[in-house]
Amino acid sequence: MSGLADSNSSGKIVFLHLVRSLILVMSTAGQPQPQSSLKKKLKLNTYPFYSPRFWHGMCLGDWLRLMAMGRFRIHPLRICMALIITGCAAGNSVAALFQRLIYGRKIAATEISEPPIFIIGHWRSGTTYLHELMVCDHRFAYPTYYECYEPNHFLLTGWFAPALLWPLLPRKRPMDNMATGWHRPQEDEFALCAMGSPTPYYRMAYPNEAPLCSEFLDMEGCKPEDLTRWRRDIKRFVQSLTMKKRKRLIMKSPPHTGRIEELAKLFPGAKFIHIARHPETIFPSTRRLWVSLDWAQGLQHPHHRDLDEYVLSALERMYHGFEKQRSRISPNQLYELKYEDLVRDPVGEVRKIYEQLGLGDFEQMRPTMETHVGRQKDYKINRHELEPELKAEIRRRWAAYFERYGYE
Repeated sequence: MSGLADSNSSGKIVFLHLVRSLILVMSTAGQPQPQSSLKKKLKLNTYPFYSPRFWHGMCLGDWLRLMAMGRFRIHPLRICMALIITGCAAGNSVAALFQRLIYGRKIAATEISEPPIFIIGHWRSGTTYLHELMVCDHRFAYPTYYECYEPNHFLLTGWFAPALLWPLLPRKRPMDNMATGWHRPQEDEFALCAMGSPTPYYRMAYPNEAPLCSEFLDMEGCKPEDLTRWRRDIKRFVQSLTMKKRKRLIMKSPPHTGRIEELAKLFPGAKFIHIARHPETIFPSTRRLWVSLDWAQGLQHPHHRDLDEYVLSALERMYHGFEKQRSRISPNQLYELKYEDLVRDPVGEVRKIYEQLGLGDFEQMRPTMETHVGRQKDYKINRHELEPELKAEIRRRWAAYFERYGYE
């Protein structure tokens, strides 16, 4: 009886929070919202209503916990999306249970004989481009879109689900002109998100609230139980990928920039490739990124009043962690380059990475990479303009980044 009473009580709490959210949004519907035209101004690519959100891969308990973290402040127009995700989360829980029963012991017993290679750097600094160049080498493996969206059961469903779900993905990412596809390389932070691991990406669910899990940008101030969960989840994801692919993994995640010490401890011998880009390009491009993802992924209609401050402070925190931790890993584990050098001479820059980190014979993968570079020659980057006052603030707040990477 007590369990039933607890269940009824939890249901009432959820219902009351949803009603409260509805009343709150309706009461402020007619009020002006600063930067509400930002989405229209940026001319973002469309993200269809039927396309998957990061939360679609969560199990039910993790999804309910995420909604509780935002105090169920869901916009009325997003309630339908939340209900659909809830149904998917229930299905994920069942599939995840079967995967644990079938593969759980094999995953736990999988040894990571060749530690991963991590591509790091701030958002919009060229990590995706570098990732796609590096995985042209078929001696390496990488997490795909599907594996990152469905990390809880991709071993069980990965052989058939991408073929069924291919119409759901848009052709291009919402923030830029990079192609999408279930089998293309993807950022493993999305896998951690879907696994219920604490991540700064939870901010996208509630863009109008205080940012969630920002401590995981530099790993300072993390609760012990959250840190234990994060370590367990990323190791399990790497073990699952290794069991399936039997190759050394090339991973990519901007938030890993402030986690290199933790990653080096979890995966002894891991290599890190850090890419930098001009801050006056990073800032507007990152702002565009968050506007596009907040609208596509959010459970609220974002007003972005504090977005500029978030972009500024996130880089400060991330690189505070990176600069503090880099002295605690071996120098032969880290290689750094600039985006501007990479796009000018991708073949030459990737060759340097192979030579400095001892990744094997570059010439074996060179023809495949050159073919990939040739296909990308018509790629169009987004152009950005910054107000003089904002430029001055970026130079003031990010002065250490300007100096460290030689940007005038």
